[in-house]
Amino acid sequence: MIRIHALTVAFGGVKAIDGLDAELSDPVCGLIGPNGAGKTTLVNVLSGLVRPASGRVEVEGTPLLPMKPLARVRFGVRRSFQTEQVVEDLSVWDNVQAVLDHVPHTRGAAGQQIARALAHVGLLNVATLLGRELNLFQRRMVEIAKSLVGTPKLLLLDEPGAGLTEQEAGTLRRAIRAVPEFCGAQVLLIDHDVDLIAATCSQTLVLDFGRRLALGPTREVLDDPAVRAAYLGTA
Repeated sequence: MIRIHALTVAFGGVKAIDGLDAELSDPVCGLIGPNGAGKTTLVNVLSGLVRPASGRVEVEGTPLLPMKPLARVRFGVRRSFQTEQVVEDLSVWDNVQAVLDHVPHTRGAAGQQIARALAHVGLLNVATLLGRELNLFQRRMVEIAKSLVGTPKLLLLDEPGAGLTEQEAGTLRRAIRAVPEFCGAQVLLIDHDVDLIAATCSQTLVLDFGRRLALGPTREVLDDPAVRAAYLGTA
């Protein structure tokens, strides 16, 4: 559960987020909007990379904004980036291990936890490959596997579907939809691919000029004329 109240982020005289109120309660939620709508800024606030001018954010009832970025990771906030953060000279296994080493977990079960995460994203059979040997799809799935270890509470997935084939996107959708059952974490998915959002998210928030344009069941939101005009470019 993400609760956002009166959140404002200003860069100079420009409000990237303008008094945002939203409650995201579904297991897998979408975040969409046109370029410059404030999506990345909101994710940066949630992950601790941007400090808001005012407002409150709670995750599972815990105030998030007082925490430093590392404390948020230990609390259970995970984030993937548009540019994959895969260490080229580490194996797939060791890329995931590097995250697990810095978050709370049961030491004796570390290997089992890494294996489960890699199996979830379909990479267990390439666990020994080095990061530089991976294709784009495999690198994206490594990012998700890294997010699944160490008792996550919230996964912030920033455009994981960009550049994937239809078959790869289908595998990604299945992996994301299964995250809440896999580890109990909530997912906030940011993507320009409306088909991916529609197939994956049951609740969606739409931003426009830093304000909430729509929030509700994904299909209803995507059919909203105001959303179609602002985001999909149709009347």
